[in-house]
Amino acid sequence: MTDISEKTASSGPASSEPSSPVPSASGLDSRRAALDLLERIQDGQTLDEALSLCRTFEVLKGSDRGFARALTSVVLRRRGSLDHILGTYIDRPLPKKSARVMDILRLASAQLLFLGTPAHAAVSTAVDLAAERRETAGYAKLINAVSRKVAKNGADALKKLPARADTPAWLWRSWERAYGPQKTRSIAEAHINEPPLDIQLKSPAETTDWAERLGAEVLSEGTLRLSGARDVTALEGFDDGAWWIQDAAAGLPAKLLGDVAGKVVFDLCAAPGGKTLQLAARGGRVTAVDISAPRLERVVENLHRTNLKAEMVTEDALRWKPTEKADVILLDAPCSATGTIRRHPDILWLKTETDVEALTSLQARMIDKAITMLKPGGTLVYCVCSLQREEGEQQARQALERHKKLTRIPIEGAEIGGLTEAMTRDGDLRTLPSMLGEKGGMDGFFAARFKLG
Repeated sequence: MTDISEKTASSGPASSEPSSPVPSASGLDSRRAALDLLERIQDGQTLDEALSLCRTFEVLKGSDRGFARALTSVVLRRRGSLDHILGTYIDRPLPKKSARVMDILRLASAQLLFLGTPAHAAVSTAVDLAAERRETAGYAKLINAVSRKVAKNGADALKKLPARADTPAWLWRSWERAYGPQKTRSIAEAHINEPPLDIQLKSPAETTDWAERLGAEVLSEGTLRLSGARDVTALEGFDDGAWWIQDAAAGLPAKLLGDVAGKVVFDLCAAPGGKTLQLAARGGRVTAVDISAPRLERVVENLHRTNLKAEMVTEDALRWKPTEKADVILLDAPCSATGTIRRHPDILWLKTETDVEALTSLQARMIDKAITMLKPGGTLVYCVCSLQREEGEQQARQALERHKKLTRIPIEGAEIGGLTEAMTRDGDLRTLPSMLGEKGGMDGFFAARFKLG
């Protein structure tokens, strides 16, 4: 998964209290949109889907739009802490039919504790929001009283909460088993911070020039990193197609395929297309395969913007029958995406252990299918933007057990910019959100490289 489809992005220095745009006038429109976004997410939509479908958000402009998005993200990112604090001021659980009351309280509390909103603005707009809906109007006095208590005492209560407060229990347990208590705590701490904005260049030879033009920091593996909230489309080089948005970790798996110039390259599960662009920019004869036509349209748009070429195939990779076999294959398999929580905090509340169990079966079948598309001596890179070992390390080990002609090709530090802490004992790639922590972190990714004998 990459962030290439996003036209705007918020970024900044590592901070548990991210800055946000200041809403105009009363700011009620932006809070209303945030409330609607939360409702859509609780109904099962992802944050990205909600942002694209929510009418009250779509009509917002400028700072109101930015504030609504920032407020929604903070509520999702810090929901565990918010609910704990609010629970101390609510005598009895609210009925299910009054779920929006809790959302209004979360919105008010997030403004008070994390966004620096003046108390009178956060409390009054919460009461106004409650008055707009029949199911919440009767709770206006409760919302007023509880919000005022949070304004007075919430900050002190927040300091006493453990690091795990904003992580669902099943995720925390799985990470402790996989990485140990200390790394798990570091992962959780990375998730509460707004991520920076990462850029991948079409021409890496121009890295120094573009770093100066954009005022960006150059990471060791070549990614350009920007801080501060940005309108991506307004940045120099966007219209000219000189670069695209892609997290530093997401840019690593494609690099493991080495020199792809002139080679037949299959990018399976390609959308939204960051890796397709990487491979095409390096001269590969790329075929991008994805089951989603709308998502592939984004790939086409970015190929056109960057003046790169790749063949598009709208098909389930499990059913696709290519006319020739590939020299190299990149399989960015469907996964729980728990490695991208810092950019997509809705994942904390949308994914479950059951989802992971279902995905591992699919991933194994996709690896098996990819191998049938590969020429003898060809290279397969399997990757997932997941922190779950069942989707990463275990899949790699089991693939080697199932396919005796498959051998692992260990990665080397130079291939990933000297990020040796991301190299596993088995020779695979494993990044964590806490890596590069002093620079803003990176997404959690796993990648393994194989050769077919």
